Amino acid sequence: MLLLQLFVNGIALGALYALTAGGFSLIFGATRIFHFAHGAAFMVAGYGFYEIYAKLHWPWYVALLIAAVATVAFGVLLDRLVYTPIKRHDNSFFTLFAGAFGVGIIVQNLIAFFFGRGFVAIPTPLSKGVELLDGLYVAPLAGIAVIVALVAFGALHAFLSRSHTGIALRALADSPDLVRAYGMSPQRLSQVAFALGSLLVVPAAILSGSSAGLNPSVGSHVMLISLAATIVGGVGSLRGAACAGFLLGLAESLALAWFSSQWSEAVVFVVLFLFILFRPFGFFGRAMVH
Repeated sequence: MLLLQLFVNGIALGALYALTAGGFSLIFGATRIFHFAHGAAFMVAGYGFYEIYAKLHWPWYVALLIAAVATVAFGVLLDRLVYTPIKRHDNSFFTLFAGAFGVGIIVQNLIAFFFGRGFVAIPTPLSKGVELLDGLYVAPLAGIAVIVALVAFGALHAFLSRSHTGIALRALADSPDLVRAYGMSPQRLSQVAFALGSLLVVPAAILSGSSAGLNPSVGSHVMLISLAATIVGGVGSLRGAACAGFLLGLAESLALAWFSSQWSEAVVFVVLFLFILFRPFGFFGRAMVH
């Protein structure tokens, strides 16, 4: 029963990892920008919802809407005010990374200043486990996380494969000139990528805050998981990032059956290391032929 409990917990955790990794993978796949501040977007969503719902006691749907708008605005403004000027003058990986890293540090310190450095939790009765079988407890939040992830990726897949904007977004990284030839702006498409990628972290941040809590350093953990899932799933593959998120969540949870909790996160990077050694292009990536 212990393994079944850990498996169920791993599925729920994997759904949250899939959402955060999917957002990062979408942005990186479309723009080729290493969006290190993706973890900062996670914190904006989580702490924004916490402030409005838990502190101001506004209705949850209002708090959700405001957190979503704030997170999307954060991603789009970051692209317009930080990444675009850098790309215009010095379109190097290191300079873009340094800009994103700086924004992430600023957001982390602002969160620590206003909310403190300890954990905060979003109170909800949905985080209380319900006994489904003898010794098996599942919180409603776990089911919500899985459903939200499946719906989000289904809707995103339909958008990317069937809409003109989605198809152009998929072509943006490989052929911006072709995008321009069809009368679309690469800059606006980049903003769409940041908006969608940032939106994906909103439910993950809120559900994480309701189940495990939030602290100012959570953004770094989110970024590392997103990077690991992107590599394991295949760089630029949205479905790969989703599958890898579930895999990493399961690996981290099942590891508790044999290792102490302080080592469970290390299992994620063992999986990453194995993929780098034996399948460096990930689940759905393509091997490079030179």
